[in-house]
Amino acid sequence: MSALYAASGDLPLDSSPIEEEAPPRATSTHATTAQAPAEDFMRQDALESDNNAPAGLAAHEDARALVRLIQCPLCSRPFRTPVTLPCGNTLCRQCVPQLHERENVSYPDLPGRKHAIECPFADCGHEHPAMDCSVDVTASKILDAVAEIVARQLSIAGNTTTLVQELVRWDEIVSGEPVLQKDNAQTLPGGRLVATYSLAAKGELYRANDVAYHSTPSTDDAQHLLDYDILQDVLEATHNHVDCQVCYNLLLDPVTTPCGHTLCRICLTRTLDHSLHCPVCRRELGLPPSLLGHPSNKTLSALLDALCPQTVAARRRAVAVEETGGEGALSTPLFVCALGFPRMPTFLRIFEPRYRLMLRRCLEGNRQFGMLMYNRYNEPQGDLGTVHFYQYGTMMEIVHNQMLPDGTSLIETRGAYRFRVRAHGLHDGYAVGNVERIEDVSTAEEERIEALETSMPLPAPQPTINGTPAQPTETPEAVLDRMSTRALLDIGSAFIDRMRARSANWLQQRVLDIHGQPPSDPALFPFWFASVLPISDEEKYKLLPTTTVRERLKITAGWIRRIEGQRWYQSNSCRIL
Repeated sequence: MSALYAASGDLPLDSSPIEEEAPPRATSTHATTAQAPAEDFMRQDALESDNNAPAGLAAHEDARALVRLIQCPLCSRPFRTPVTLPCGNTLCRQCVPQLHERENVSYPDLPGRKHAIECPFADCGHEHPAMDCSVDVTASKILDAVAEIVARQLSIAGNTTTLVQELVRWDEIVSGEPVLQKDNAQTLPGGRLVATYSLAAKGELYRANDVAYHSTPSTDDAQHLLDYDILQDVLEATHNHVDCQVCYNLLLDPVTTPCGHTLCRICLTRTLDHSLHCPVCRRELGLPPSLLGHPSNKTLSALLDALCPQTVAARRRAVAVEETGGEGALSTPLFVCALGFPRMPTFLRIFEPRYRLMLRRCLEGNRQFGMLMYNRYNEPQGDLGTVHFYQYGTMMEIVHNQMLPDGTSLIETRGAYRFRVRAHGLHDGYAVGNVERIEDVSTAEEERIEALETSMPLPAPQPTINGTPAQPTETPEAVLDRMSTRALLDIGSAFIDRMRARSANWLQQRVLDIHGQPPSDPALFPFWFASVLPISDEEKYKLLPTTTVRERLKITAGWIRRIEGQRWYQSNSCRIL
C-alpha cells in the first residue's frame, strides 16, 4: 500500500461512496447526502491519529485551494515542465528568466555556472547558476499524471457542468496589477476540480484570485461525486512519485537537488555523509552535507501537507523517534593526539590500554572517532574554556587495522569531515564529546564571496616622496583578497612545482605515495598541502575552522609568501612557521 495511505488512512479503504451522511465541514457551504465521501476523505483510522491532527483539503469544498497548489506563481497556469530553483520555489520552464553571464567567478570552473538567472521571487532575489535550475523530476511526473487524469475525466463528464466565476481582489483593482481577465465567469464541463483546473490551464484564472461556484442541489451532488473520484484517481496515480528513492517512504521535508531529484531531507543528509553525489543520477552536488540553510521544495511540501497531513505527521513522529537519544549525549570518542584533515590519510599506533579499548569499540561500531590536537599552550577554546585539546578536529574513519602480538594496533585512517566539540567528558579513561559538524558554505555563497572580493576597487594612489610612495599602497592580505580562487590555487601549484625542481625533502616520492599527487581541486588542495608541508601544527590548525575554499587558499598562499620571504628559502627545510 502506498505511503500516502498507510500511515494514517487518509483515504477510505472502499472507494465507493458511503451511504451514511457525514457531519458538514465548518468551511463548507453545501450540505447534501453526497457529501459523505468527501467528508470521510482523509478521516479513516481517526482513532490512531492525534485528535488535533489537521484535516486534508476536501476535493469538493477546497477545489480552488487544491488547484492553486499547482499553479505557477508567475503565469498562473498549471506548472508546465516545472523547474524548482535552489531557493525552493517552483515555476514553469517557460517562465525562467533570461540567463546572464556571471563575472568574477572562477570556482568551481564549470560551464553551467558561467551563466545565471536573477530569481524572480520576492522572498529570494538571489542569483541562481544555470546548472542549479534543472527540471523538477518529481513535480513533472505528478503534473503529467494530473493532466492525463483531467483529460480522461473531461471525456466522461457527460452533462455535468460547473459555473465558475473568478472573484477579483479589491487590492488588485486599486493597485492596477495586470490580470488576464477581470470578473470572469464560465460554464465548464466536469466538477469543481476539473472546471477550475481547465480555467487555469486556459490562462484565465489568476493564481491569487478566488472563485465562486454556482450550482443547484442536483448538480452539486453530481459535482461532488466527480470531485471525489478525480482526487482519488490523482492520489492513486501519483503515490509512487512521492516516495523517497532512498527510504522508499513518503517524502518528508522534501529537498530537490540541483539535478532535479527530490529526496527526504534526512535521507539526503545521510547520503551526503558518504558521497557528495546524487544517489539517483550520481551527479556531483554542491550542497553542504548537513543541508543547513538549504530550503525545502515549497510546492511539494504544500501538496503533501494539503493532501495527506496525517500521513506526513505520522512520518514526522516516526523519524523523531528514530533520531531520539543522541542529542546532547557524549557519544563521540575523542583521540587527543595530532591533526588530521578531510580526505587525507593518517597512520596511528595505538598502544595505551584506554585507547585500545576505544579502538575496539569503534571497530565494533561505526569505525569512526574524532581526532584532536593537543593544546600544549593551554589556549582558551571558546565556550570549553582552557582544556587539554583544541576544540576543532577531524572525524577519522578506520580503513585498516593490524593488531600486533603485544596488543598494539597499527591503524590506517582517512579524514571524513571536520567538527567542533560542544561538550566533553571521560568514559573509561578516554575523552568523549558531543560534536557538531563544520561545513563549507554552499557553492552559490562561495561564488558570491569571490565575486564580491575580486571586484573591490583598487586603493587610491598614495602621495610620493622623490618618486617613492610614502606608504605601501596595499597590504599583502588585501592583494590576496582581490585574487580569484583559481589564481590562489595557482600560487600553491606553482610553489609545488618550484620545490619539486629543487628536490625538496618533503616532496619525496614516498610522501607522494602516501598522500597522492597535488590535487587540482581548490577545495582539497589546502588539506593536501597542510598534510605534506613541514610547518608547525598550530599554523595548520587554522584550516580547520574555515568555512570557505577561498579562506583556506588564502591561508596557504600566506604560508608560501612567508616561506619565500625567508633568507633560508634556498634550502629544503621549511620549519619556521
